[in-house]
Amino acid sequence: MKIPLTPLRCLHRGVDLYGHKTGIICGSSRYTYAEFGERCEKLASALVQAGVRPQDRIGYLSFNTHRLLEGYYGVIQAKAMVMPLNVRLTPAELSAIMRHAETSILFYENDFAPLVDVLREAWPSMRTINLNTEYEAFLEQGTAQRADIMTCDEDSIAELFYTSGSTGTPKGVMLSHRTVYMHALQVMTSLDSDDTWTELYTIPLFHANGWGRPQTATMLGMKQVMVRRFEPAGVCRLIQDEQAHSMSLVPTMATAMLNFADLDQFDLSSIRQITIGGAAASPELVNRLEKRFHCEVLAGYGLTETCPVASTSRKKGTVVYADEADRLRHQAMAGWPIPGTEIRVVDANMRDVPKDMTSVGEVVISGDNVMDGYFREPEATAAVMSGIWFHSGDMAVWNSENYIHIVDRKKDIIISGGENISSIEVEKAIAAHHAVLEVGVVGAPDPRWGEIPVAFVVLKPGETLTEVELHEFIVARLAKFKLPRQYEFLTEPLPKGGTGKILKRELRERFWAGKEKRVQG
Repeated sequence: MKIPLTPLRCLHRGVDLYGHKTGIICGSSRYTYAEFGERCEKLASALVQAGVRPQDRIGYLSFNTHRLLEGYYGVIQAKAMVMPLNVRLTPAELSAIMRHAETSILFYENDFAPLVDVLREAWPSMRTINLNTEYEAFLEQGTAQRADIMTCDEDSIAELFYTSGSTGTPKGVMLSHRTVYMHALQVMTSLDSDDTWTELYTIPLFHANGWGRPQTATMLGMKQVMVRRFEPAGVCRLIQDEQAHSMSLVPTMATAMLNFADLDQFDLSSIRQITIGGAAASPELVNRLEKRFHCEVLAGYGLTETCPVASTSRKKGTVVYADEADRLRHQAMAGWPIPGTEIRVVDANMRDVPKDMTSVGEVVISGDNVMDGYFREPEATAAVMSGIWFHSGDMAVWNSENYIHIVDRKKDIIISGGENISSIEVEKAIAAHHAVLEVGVVGAPDPRWGEIPVAFVVLKPGETLTEVELHEFIVARLAKFKLPRQYEFLTEPLPKGGTGKILKRELRERFWAGKEKRVQG
């Protein structure tokens, strides 16, 4: 018998098996799974009564809250697309999204009320609902009625995520009910967690399907704790108060946690697993996290277009670590594919590059977790697909065990004097210095070499470091042609996107305005 694949089945499992259990924690609000499920069902009913039609786009401008999590289920039960929006996008970018998506309803928090006035002008036909002052009344207009799974079209779009727009206007990544459900099962296989665990939502839910946690954690009956906005003190307090077992971090978040002055004032002993993703991690970072939190630290890899998790560095039975350094090196890699996913590293002709951890190629991905395309952009979709293979734009090396190691984004590769330089490799070398808090490396145009590496460095509070001292530190770690030719020490944090990932395009724009940046073919 064929039963439609939909993330609504994740919700139903959570409600049926853990209905009386406290499942959702959001500030002072606590909901059992039964209460959470009822709220999702009321939202679905209220949306239909409000005139929402199948495949309408329902936007959210919100930090991590239980109301946004309810949207993950209530909106799709109403057969519409849930569209969590990156709150760090510019008004112009968000206005373009409103028009492109033809948004039906926009839910928003008080924080974004001034911005919503701008968005109404961009797309006057959409209805807006304040999550803080109007949402509960809107919810009460609906009735709690369980979705009939058999009426669900698993190939219809459940989620629409607009990318951060690193290369032009943001594109809407379409994820179907089937894709999201299959991804939830895939992620579940890469976790050691069960229904006794508490998951801390440190990654914004508006980012890349919340890294699959909204579906997987609900299906497993885990307690889910909302982190409204990431800041180390608040995260530490929630770990201590809620006895959290797992959380996900991008490297800049991890660095902020490790450099939090009051870290030792909190009981963090409940943490068992930390997942690092969103940007390349270093063995040094994994080592520092393990020593400080006394837990397993694993890297992962994926993109919004892959729902997003495609690989993790979980232990592979056929891999024997040569020593402790080799273990850390493996755990800092993008890792190997999760079940249901295939990953290759290929040249420009789609031929596999040698599995020698030296030959660089582009990561291509195929599997149940790959997007259904870019919303209303068939040409952009075709440009990143070769048959069943999605072109990630990430450059990597790999080995005979199919471990993937990302060396850079294609657009971030620095081509200097004909040599390819990984900005990530240079960043890791600089970040190893104890005085460095943040670093971003980009290519700047040069009349002789074509491009040269330039490093933007932010020091830890109270630390001093000169350009000469830093240069001498990394000389032993990098080949001469990879060394930065210019250093810029900044007193302000590096520009970051919604998840804390460094926005290199903003650093590059200082040098490349009006020029064309070459990319590796």
